[in-house]
Amino acid sequence: MPNEKDSSEPGTSQVPPSTSEVPRRSWLRRLGMWLAGPLQNRAEVLQLLQQGQRDGLLNADALGMIHGVLEVSQTQVRDIMIPRAQMVVVDRDAPADEILDVVIRSGHSRFPVIGENRDEVVGILLAKDLLRQAQINQAMSNERDLSLGDILRAPVFIPESKRLDVLLKEFRSSRNHMAIVIDEYGGVAGLVTIEDVLEEIVGDIDDEYDDAEGAFILRQDSERFLVRALAPIEEFNRYFGSDFSDDEFDTVGGFVTHAFGHMPRRGESTMVDRFLFNVQRADSRRIHLFQVIVMPEAADADNA
Repeated sequence: MPNEKDSSEPGTSQVPPSTSEVPRRSWLRRLGMWLAGPLQNRAEVLQLLQQGQRDGLLNADALGMIHGVLEVSQTQVRDIMIPRAQMVVVDRDAPADEILDVVIRSGHSRFPVIGENRDEVVGILLAKDLLRQAQINQAMSNERDLSLGDILRAPVFIPESKRLDVLLKEFRSSRNHMAIVIDEYGGVAGLVTIEDVLEEIVGDIDDEYDDAEGAFILRQDSERFLVRALAPIEEFNRYFGSDFSDDEFDTVGGFVTHAFGHMPRRGESTMVDRFLFNVQRADSRRIHLFQVIVMPEAADADNA
């Protein structure tokens, strides 16, 4: 009668699972059971994922992205859109040099093109299309202004209430990267890009323009500056000549969040001393970027 060793398949061996594999299999079995059954509640899913991190099966970055995916299915466009007042737009009738100036100064790759006002979005201008047309005009010694009508892409309009997971699917299928958000009355409420949606999952995405600008503070004009939330308060004080305390908070993001009194969303503003902080980039967990407007010190001069 063959023994147990002889009954195994040729070329195989019966190796008992190591003790380190037991938690892995247990956790994966529980996850598989959840995936096979109906979703009970998100809290159970997050609890299971957090247990996987404690067991060393997920790192913090992976857990954060999975959490972001779950949040995306519950988040609406209005929660992350760039508000109408902060949209960088191009006027359909603007001269070529003015259009090029807007493109170069902003560093963006896509721009809504407006007619009479910001409620009349007539198309989307891609910087690469504009530069290609400018090159063609130069090669043909054509001195006339650029004709935006020849290179505009059709705008995509979406409601404020659209869920981000649905929008991301539409972006992928249509190969669009920007959508114009409209309110319940048909007016333009803002815009949203595919990068905005992805940042809700993976966190802040710095592009080549961000890296090229380098440090924590970028001057836009004489009154407006872009300030990273991670900028040390000490560096902010040195740059602007302010005297904010860094005893309680090390970064501008922590200091300004405290001033808000809550976790602000993109587009919210608060005034601290003579500085107006407007949230440019943020997700559900932290702020990434502010626009800071430095107000004139007229009040101080009057009191002197």
